[in-house]
Amino acid sequence: MAFCLCFGLRPKRNNVENQEPVSVQESIPDQPSSSSANPATSSSDPEALLPPPQKIKKFSYLQLATATNNFSLDARIGQGGFGDVFKGELEIDGQLKDVAVKMLGRSSIQGNKEFIVEVLMLSMLRNKNLVKLYGYCCEGDQRCLVYEYMPLGSVEDNIHCKTKNKTILHPQETKFIIQYLFFFSDIRSAQEVLDLSTRMKIALGAAKGLAYLHNDSKPIVIYRDMKTANILLDHGFEPKLSDFGLAKIGPNEGMSHVTTRVMGTLGYCAPEYAATGQLTLQSDIYSFGVVLLELITGRKPIGDSTMGAQRLLVRWALPYFRNLNIRKIADPMLGIQGDPYLEEAVRRAVQLAYMCLRERAKARPTIREVVEALEVLVEYIARKDKGNDIRYGRGVDKGKKVEGSTVNEGDEGLERDRYVSDAKRWAKGCTRAERRKSKVADTFFA
Repeated sequence: MAFCLCFGLRPKRNNVENQEPVSVQESIPDQPSSSSANPATSSSDPEALLPPPQKIKKFSYLQLATATNNFSLDARIGQGGFGDVFKGELEIDGQLKDVAVKMLGRSSIQGNKEFIVEVLMLSMLRNKNLVKLYGYCCEGDQRCLVYEYMPLGSVEDNIHCKTKNKTILHPQETKFIIQYLFFFSDIRSAQEVLDLSTRMKIALGAAKGLAYLHNDSKPIVIYRDMKTANILLDHGFEPKLSDFGLAKIGPNEGMSHVTTRVMGTLGYCAPEYAATGQLTLQSDIYSFGVVLLELITGRKPIGDSTMGAQRLLVRWALPYFRNLNIRKIADPMLGIQGDPYLEEAVRRAVQLAYMCLRERAKARPTIREVVEALEVLVEYIARKDKGNDIRYGRGVDKGKKVEGSTVNEGDEGLERDRYVSDAKRWAKGCTRAERRKSKVADTFFA
């Protein structure tokens, strides 16, 4: 039995799977029940639930087999709990394009349900920060999804260096000794470590995708599977959210939550959702907080089993949160030590992550607030990169403890009003054009 731990909360019961997420999709109307006789299909024709051809293209299995060289191992670019992903070429809107073809396992009842939900969701959702679904294949027991190809892989691949060229090993303890293993003689061929500016831009793009789901899609959507593996990167590290098989239509008007079976990935699920099955928009905010923490620390959400309770990233970060020990919590590859501007940026990113990870769902910021706060942060880093000598409030002096940063052991977490005054001092260093965005940051930035 896996537990989703948060600050001081240990849920009594949790059905979150350790590896891949599993879901029963109650949000799709008139969905037939599954048939145990044929696990690859529902009790009626699944195509009856799918959008009409004018909304999304249907590919034949032969087309996809041809595009991927008969789903060869050389074309395989990813593996998941519900099937493999292959790179191929298909004619899309009159042009030959690279595509990613996700083939769902034939014996997966859950995979079939997620297939239906994915097609339905992405046929109605359109946003530059969501991956495009070009079409699908539904022939016999074959279930395939055809997406736009994301050349730079996932955020998980890049942050945790899942490449052929380089492996970064993090020790089990907090010593942050990093080793590089290069499999090619030319070091320049190794994948570059993402700098702080790129990481925060990725966080901002992912937050904008989530903001579209929460605020602008009709109806609103709870993503339910926010994690670095599901944030794919286009050219220029432009992020797009993918994998909508667990997505849920948001609560009806007048309702605060959707009650559903607890699904998700260990390390990312919100504690109140894991404990009660009550899913809200703020559940996604918690998961986003874990993603932001990954980007800051370079650590995985679940570490080695020998680390005990600290194998959970959120639990490991808790003491550093309380004292804002930026140099301990930040990924050493960011190279912030000795740079007061970058230390200040990381400090604010850490505090934003902590606010997203608040135990009480209502204490977390909205995704709109997160987006505006990240816009301020990205602009700050960009101006520093351009060489502008600006200071948003005070920097973090080497070896100096941040004023007003300590949180007592008995406190629930960082209270917003504790940091308003410091945030206002920070905002004074912004230009007038930036101050509008800083008003949101004032509510929870320190």
